[in-house]
Amino acid sequence: MRVVDVSPHDYTTWHNFASLTKADGMRFALLDRIEVLVPGEKIEAVKCLSLAEEYLADHFPQAPVLPGVMMLEALVQASAWLIRVDQQFAHSLVTLSQVRAVKYANFVEPGQTLRVSSQITGAMGQETKLKAEGQVEGKTAVSCRLVMTSANLSDTAVDENAKQDAIARDAFIIERMKRTFRLLCPAGFAALAS
Repeated sequence: MRVVDVSPHDYTTWHNFASLTKADGMRFALLDRIEVLVPGEKIEAVKCLSLAEEYLADHFPQAPVLPGVMMLEALVQASAWLIRVDQQFAHSLVTLSQVRAVKYANFVEPGQTLRVSSQITGAMGQETKLKAEGQVEGKTAVSCRLVMTSANLSDTAVDENAKQDAIARDAFIIERMKRTFRLLCPAGFAALAS
């Protein structure tokens, strides 16, 4: 069995997980720190935008700003952490199913901090609905409603060999997510562990 080092946001579907290599996919960790996390309720996190981020060279060279899709991705990543913690890291994957009512209001420029918040508005089975917002200096930059789905790779295994392989991959990804969470929210992880 070959287990690869993956990020939860590789921009590839989990259906083709078996074909991933370290070189596949784009990897952006768009949260620098989780400041507040209340399992089952809300999360607040920050993204400090630096001019050193390579995608700013093309967006836009004369007036760099955080691309709207990256603002949205920060909301998705914060929401995914809230769900992971609420579900006690029971699922290896938390994926975006729907985005509704996206509104962009302000730019995020280098040197500014995008403050991200997300609240759970409903949950049924493996589906969670959230209301998310990103603010810069107290003003809304982006807001939306999200629907996220939780799953394990082993949920779709077609035979026993595939299921055992998928269970091992699930365990690897979950452990990787726990390690990443420890970095983003050390106090929160300590509270969860006790």
